[in-house]
Amino acid sequence: MADPGLVQALDYILNKSNESTIEVLAEAVVRRRRNMTVFSAIGGLPDPDKMANEITEKINEGLNFGMEGMRQSIREMIFRIIKEHAPELSENQMNELSEAWLPDMGAVAKSDVPQDVMLSMIDQFVTFSNGNMQKSVDENLRQELGAWPERYWNAFPPVVRQIITDYLKNKITEKDFRSKISLAFR
Repeated sequence: MADPGLVQALDYILNKSNESTIEVLAEAVVRRRRNMTVFSAIGGLPDPDKMANEITEKINEGLNFGMEGMRQSIREMIFRIIKEHAPELSENQMNELSEAWLPDMGAVAKSDVPQDVMLSMIDQFVTFSNGNMQKSVDENLRQELGAWPERYWNAFPPVVRQIITDYLKNKITEKDFRSKISLAFR
């Protein structure tokens, strides 16, 4: 079957265009051919979606490395302070103190709630908070869980609560919200 865009373009060219639009179309075809020649020399046309995904991946990798590197530096500093002020503590005790002072950012993924359930809870909570939840869905959740928004909020780890709060207060975009929630579960 023919590409609908092509059929529409041909219909326009053959049945609806006038002399001035034919000139514009001809120039567009010449420009497109020139671009195709240039891009074929470097390996093909750029794919904006692919480029955006690759850039996002690189940024996320950098953020993950940066955050984990920062966490490791802080953890080492905590160990130095503990050793300086309480050298009698065992390695296990130092680890416990370190974790208490610097919780694992990946703890979200280690919670008792499965990740897919937690993500669904987050979506429902945000949809409700934005006033976009269907009344029947809210009623069903309240029938099953009672005051479900409060229960969900209390089940969310602190990092997730902060991300949700920032999103609901329009401090971050929906794209940033989704990215940060994704990072919270890595």
